[in-house]
Amino acid sequence: MGVKKNKIIGERCALQDILGVIGGKWSMSIIYALFSGKKRFSELERMVPNINTRMLVKELKNMEANGIVKRKVFATVPPTVEYTLTTKGEKLEPIINELYKWGLEYVS
Repeated sequence: MGVKKNKIIGERCALQDILGVIGGKWSMSIIYALFSGKKRFSELERMVPNINTRMLVKELKNMEANGIVKRKVFATVPPTVEYTLTTKGEKLEPIINELYKWGLEYVS
């Protein structure tokens, strides 16, 4: 019984860690937008409905810190910034697509 309980606790901790990386309100929408390739900050802002600049910055920083998104800055005036998914981020595509399909079927 103790081993099973420890496994469940371990799984819950892992799930909390996962949600810390991709569980933000806007994270999956941002990742979904990046599936089609690199995007500039302003493009992401337009592609993610109802997100404000501050939240987009926060979510991108979190995903960059967690190795999901790569940020590239170009020395222009004003600075141009492009975001792409890392290999780790690209591996989320089938998972997020399945969640999307599930949502279409069960969430109204």
